[in-house]
Amino acid sequence: MSWLTTEQALTLLGTKSQTLYANVSRGRIRAKPDPADTRRSLYFADDVKRLAARHAGRRKTELVAADAIQWGDPVLPSALSTISHGRLFYRGQDAAKLAEHATLEEVALLLWDMKRPLRLGGKGAHNRLPTLTTAFAALAERAPTDLPSLGRSLPALQTEAESVFGTVADALAPGPSHLPLHQRLAEVWNRSDAGELIRCSLVLLADHELNASTFTARITASAGATLSAAVLSGLATLTGPLHGGAWQSVRSLMDRAAAIGAEEAVRSYLAEGRPLTAIGHRLYPDGDARAQALLACFTLPPLFAEVRNVAEELVGERVNVDFALTAMASAYHLPQDAPLIIFALSRTVGWLAHAMEQSVSGHLIRPRARYVGPPVE
Repeated sequence: MSWLTTEQALTLLGTKSQTLYANVSRGRIRAKPDPADTRRSLYFADDVKRLAARHAGRRKTELVAADAIQWGDPVLPSALSTISHGRLFYRGQDAAKLAEHATLEEVALLLWDMKRPLRLGGKGAHNRLPTLTTAFAALAERAPTDLPSLGRSLPALQTEAESVFGTVADALAPGPSHLPLHQRLAEVWNRSDAGELIRCSLVLLADHELNASTFTARITASAGATLSAAVLSGLATLTGPLHGGAWQSVRSLMDRAAAIGAEEAVRSYLAEGRPLTAIGHRLYPDGDARAQALLACFTLPPLFAEVRNVAEELVGERVNVDFALTAMASAYHLPQDAPLIIFALSRTVGWLAHAMEQSVSGHLIRPRARYVGPPVE
């Protein structure tokens, strides 16, 4: 769970209660009232673990490094995005505020540090539905033949990123070049009324610091591979059920709720020990800021509203962006895979930004393994 009792926190920290309270007052550990007993407090587990790991002499370097790879401190410096005080920022700008008016193309210019408008091109025919298969094939075709990213200037990489993004956009948002990407998606799905919601979601999902797919893209770029190869590796990682494929778990929960009722569905998931991927996010102890921004823009379908209320009450955390994106797709009758299409198109901007940042740094990402196998003779 994301929250610890006082006793659990003290055990991890190995300190007295006064030290725990001092760390809370200094903002090092986030706390909230215990819903079961408001006289007691709960403490955000990641904050407690991170502080415990920093105590001098308490842990070996390799163990601290191993924890850093698993939801720990950032392992790479980046100027692109960060999560601070429960809010997501792109180069210092609040993503939720950008989502009120910006387009994905404008966010690309911000994250790529470009001063001129994007030239994505676009195919006039838009009677073909977007599929990830098309995006995979298009990237795989150009990845072996594009120039490696190693040793190239940022302006050259920016031009290449523009081209790679255009390839992905043609696959995932086919349509005429004069239309912004959110309108191209709305038209190809024949849901012009969803255009603004699609625009908002594209902006909110463009980057999320060192998530699994972005870290993968950076590793690929660090080896000097092509930008198209970096995006291809990010896209492959995104399809996993613990990442961009989480919408399928949300959809399964909703199908169960439709069959047996919202409360019974949520209770059955918890009783079976199944994770509720629709609820909570480790980086947002007070609620996923992206979900809050998106959910404020439309009315939840009744069943989604029921599941949200029940789940938030029983789990004690708020719904996340996977829930919000799936709910939006349902509310506007978008294709079932719309959440993943939106996610992939949007996050391509972030992958390219990170790939360029990594390429310019010239550093190879190469962690060491902590061997736990049979003894070496």
